[in-house]
Amino acid sequence: MTNANALDGLNIVIAPQALKGSLDAVAVGEAIVEGARRVAPGAEIAVIPLADGGEGLTRALVKATGGRLLADEVTGPLGERIHAEWGMLGPRPSAGKDDNADSQVAVIEMAAAAGLPLVPLDRRDPARTTTRGVGELVLRALDAGCDEIILGLGGSATNDGGAGMAQALGARLLDAGGEDLEPGGAALARLDRISIAGLDARLARTRITAACDVRNPLCGPVGASAVYGPQKGATPAQVAALDAALARYAAVIQRDLGRSVWETPGAGAAGGLGAGLLAFTSARLIPGARLVMDILGVTEALRGAALVITAEGQLDGQTAYGKVVGAIAEEARAAGARVVALTGAVALDGATLDALGVDVAVPLADGPLTLEESMRDARRLLTAATERALGLIRLGASLARRDLTPLAERAPDGAAG
Repeated sequence: MTNANALDGLNIVIAPQALKGSLDAVAVGEAIVEGARRVAPGAEIAVIPLADGGEGLTRALVKATGGRLLADEVTGPLGERIHAEWGMLGPRPSAGKDDNADSQVAVIEMAAAAGLPLVPLDRRDPARTTTRGVGELVLRALDAGCDEIILGLGGSATNDGGAGMAQALGARLLDAGGEDLEPGGAALARLDRISIAGLDARLARTRITAACDVRNPLCGPVGASAVYGPQKGATPAQVAALDAALARYAAVIQRDLGRSVWETPGAGAAGGLGAGLLAFTSARLIPGARLVMDILGVTEALRGAALVITAEGQLDGQTAYGKVVGAIAEEARAAGARVVALTGAVALDGATLDALGVDVAVPLADGPLTLEESMRDARRLLTAATERALGLIRLGASLARRDLTPLAERAPDGAAG
């Protein structure tokens, strides 16, 4: 009997996203590799940390391309000075037909300068939080010579429609007295006119791609204020006022800039930052997971792969809408690979998982754990869950190679069969 591991030579691609609040995508990948090596030391393993438009975008792309992480002091969501991380990409594994492989590309997460975790719970107020720091990060990228910017929209503390960003970039948002509006979404109710005479000229020759994983319009019952305002601290009265303020903003944008941002899917992303990008730059809004996968050449990496292991904090109804697991599972199925998803919680039935292209979802918990314990112990749980999943796959592969006929039913040695 051979002692060979049934998984020797198996081609495995590990393509996880961050576990929010616990580990970034790079660390998640490392934990999964550790578990895979214990069970399948002879497997061929490739690691591609992924992200959508939210947490982990910068580090995932910088790590994968051998780029550089940078940090600059910018204006935080409450107007204080903070240090915000951004990155410059190295050579990309894959450049699409519309990409210039020689361009200098910056990657920015808006949440690094205007994210909800930057605002203490008792100070959350989307009526006055600002995206000014996001615009300042864009300026840093332009100063560094970047001619392309990838901007992740997600995790915002703001509801200012990107007005603060626009002001940082040189636009003027003026009230009826000709005074510049103060920071925050509430001030947009007094917007009288917009001047872009001072808008940074470099923006016209800079390609900006916004990684956007929601399709909400700017205003209305499924707009930025109504859907996301409450989680940022808005009261019901503030939600109505902020929605009206964004409607005023959209009307002035259309009149003064000739751009309609009312109904564009994704305009409501990040408190309306999507609308601000459409109004003041030539940005495109595209699904974040797909953007990252295209940049990292995932289609090419999956050729010949037999198994893909991915990870997400929770598999739920949002998974199919541009999230990493849904996107990578779709790509894996097209490549003929099987998919294992490691997850903190599963809120989908088997038929839905199958429709997504996920063959099996493996919960991370290995015993009774609180959410806090699970987040704190995420690395160990990922490694252990990987070992369990691959252990079962190894068992299945071993059984498939054996004669499983019960011993009592087998013909005696030498007998005709």
